[in-house]
Amino acid sequence: MTHGSLFSGIGGFDLAAEWMGWENKFHCEWNEFGQKVLKYYWPKSELFTDITKSDFTKYADKIDVLTGGFPCQPYSMAGKRLGKEDDRHLWPEMLRAIREVKPRWVIGENVLGLVNWNGGLVFHEVQTDLEAQGYEVFPYVLPACSVNAPHLRFRIWFVAHSNNKGGSTRFAQVQKEDGEISERNNDAKSCNTNKINVAHTKCIRWNEKQYEDGNIKKTQQKECRKKQFSRTNSSQDRWGGFPSVSPIHYGDDGISDRLDSITFSKWRSESIKAGGNAIVPQVVYQIFKTIELYEHKRASDSTSSSSM
Repeated sequence: MTHGSLFSGIGGFDLAAEWMGWENKFHCEWNEFGQKVLKYYWPKSELFTDITKSDFTKYADKIDVLTGGFPCQPYSMAGKRLGKEDDRHLWPEMLRAIREVKPRWVIGENVLGLVNWNGGLVFHEVQTDLEAQGYEVFPYVLPACSVNAPHLRFRIWFVAHSNNKGGSTRFAQVQKEDGEISERNNDAKSCNTNKINVAHTKCIRWNEKQYEDGNIKKTQQKECRKKQFSRTNSSQDRWGGFPSVSPIHYGDDGISDRLDSITFSKWRSESIKAGGNAIVPQVVYQIFKTIELYEHKRASDSTSSSSM
């Protein structure tokens, strides 16, 4: 499947898509630090910068899943809650991108405060706008702790699927392709279905194993750094240079040196800010897995109905 992301940040949606084995076609991010991260990890994906000045029509009917965590500051309890009066109210720009791209699936994300801001005005507007474009919309509240993260981080997720009533023409195209495939392979339906099931299961297991292996490796690296830190730095040594030198950054601090031209202090401040604004890719991964399972079941049902 193909994926494009808006308000991409440091690539939370893109990372989850990579875990799925999907193709990241493009992303859109105005922040310089986020751009460097995206360029480094997904150099083959096209980078758009300012969404208000970007034209996405070149990807019309070429994207299966379009995602975007449109800016949350206008609705966050931590801010002034200016809503539509805030310059960062960019849902209309995301809606324009949806019209231009016509994806089969749309995943939107925002803070829980969106639900009760001004009586849920924008919360309902997002769903109404998507429905007007021909999508069936299901909002969910999913916290980061649902994937065993050590914090709550409640977020509202809009999962929308084209119902082929003025929305994605890609939806009709895929249905037609599925019908043609079913017709050509009708005589070998059982065999092909079994092969698809096996291949799909292997794909899911491979993605899950990659994700699990990555977590194990990260845990081992963290433990290694902790041991090295405790061996090489006594309490007195660590605090000896304070406050001119922070004791936290002695020894192997785990900061990546792979992003050139970013100083340590800038990396630290920008990564903290980016992490605070980022979506949790493990949550998105669960949504993406559900989408793929739905797609597989729909294809299987289409095959069964065409043979009757």
